[in-house]
Amino acid sequence: MEIDWARIENEDAVPSPALLVYPERIDENLRWMIALAGDVERLRPHIKTHKMPQLVARQMELGITKCKCATIAEAEMAAGAGVQDVLLAGQITGPNIGRFLALGQAFPQTRFSVIGDDAVALENVSAAAVAAGVTVEMLLDLDVGQHRTGIAPGAEALALYRMIASLPGLVPGGLHAYDGHLHQSDVAARNAAGEVAAEHTLALRAELLRAGLPVPRTVVGGSPTFPVHAGHPEFECSPGTTLLWDAGYATNLPDLGFANAAALLARVISRPTPERICLDLGHKSVASEMPHPRVVFPDLPEAKAVGHNEEHLVLETARAAEFPVGTVLYGIPWHICPTVALHDRAYVVRDGRCVEEWPVLARARKLTL
Repeated sequence: MEIDWARIENEDAVPSPALLVYPERIDENLRWMIALAGDVERLRPHIKTHKMPQLVARQMELGITKCKCATIAEAEMAAGAGVQDVLLAGQITGPNIGRFLALGQAFPQTRFSVIGDDAVALENVSAAAVAAGVTVEMLLDLDVGQHRTGIAPGAEALALYRMIASLPGLVPGGLHAYDGHLHQSDVAARNAAGEVAAEHTLALRAELLRAGLPVPRTVVGGSPTFPVHAGHPEFECSPGTTLLWDAGYATNLPDLGFANAAALLARVISRPTPERICLDLGHKSVASEMPHPRVVFPDLPEAKAVGHNEEHLVLETARAAEFPVGTVLYGIPWHICPTVALHDRAYVVRDGRCVEEWPVLARARKLTL
C-alpha cells in the first residue's frame, strides 16, 4: 500500500503516537461521495468516523446539510457546527432520553431525529416527550441481516411503525436500515447482497405508503454498499468510513475508489532483539478489536506483529537493523473509526507539513448535555 503522501517535512515537531489527517485527500473523498450519490441532498454522512467539527464544516461548505451520528455528544457537536438535520442512529434509553430532548432545546435551528425498534422504548420516549411538551421524530430501525439492532421488515415492523404514528409526542420520520454485515471483497456478491437488503426495505416502505403512513426519509447503508444504495433514488445514503478510509477497506474494497486520508505517526522506541523493533503504538493508539494486522506500515510491509500492549507494538522483521531507535514510521490503521476515538487531537497535514491541530471533540461521551 503506497503512502508516500504521508511523509511530512516537519515530523520532528509531531509527538508520537499521533493521528494525521490530510484535508486535500479528504476533499477528494467528499467529492467522490457526492458524485456517487448523484445529488448532495441524498448524502447523510456518518460523522462517527471522524468526530471533528472542522470536517463537519467542510462537508457543509460542499453543500451537505445532513448527517448521521452514533452518540449524543456527536449530535451536539454537529448541531454546534451548524448542521441542519441530525439523525441519532441509536435507540435512546434511560437518561439519554432527557439528553436527546435537551438537544432540541439547545439547538432549535437543527432538526433532530432518532431511531427505535422496541415498543417499550418507544412508549418511554413518548411519555418523556409529552412531559416536556415537545415532539420527537422517530425512524423505525430495520434489521436487514446484521442482527445487531432493528426489527425485520414485515408485519411486525408495519405494526411498530403504526405505533410510532399513534403515540403522543412521536411523529414517524421514516425508515433506517444498516447493512454493516455486508463487506464482501467480491464486488458482485456484495452488490447482490446489498440489493436484497434494499429490496426488503423498499417493500416495507411501499407497504407503509399504501397504508397512508408518511415515510419522510429512508436512510440506508454504510460504506461498503454505498454505491448499491446510491442507485435507489428513494434512499438517503449514510457512508462514514469513506471520508478517511483505512487499510481494511483499501485492502478488501479497492473497487470503491476512495483514498487513505488519515495515518498514524509512530516511532521506534526500542530494539529488544536483532529481529525486533518496538513502536509507541499500543492498544491506546490504534483500534485493537480485530486480529493483526491492526495497522499496515508501507515502509515495512513484511513485518509481523508479535506483541501488542497498552503503549507498545512489537514487530518482528529481518530488517530491524534498518530502523534505529527514534525512527519514524507511518501506518494506516486497519479500522479508522475506533482509532480516531483514541486520539484527543488530529495533526493536520497540508502541502507536506503539519500545520495545525484539530480537537477530536466528539470522542467524549458528553460535551455539555
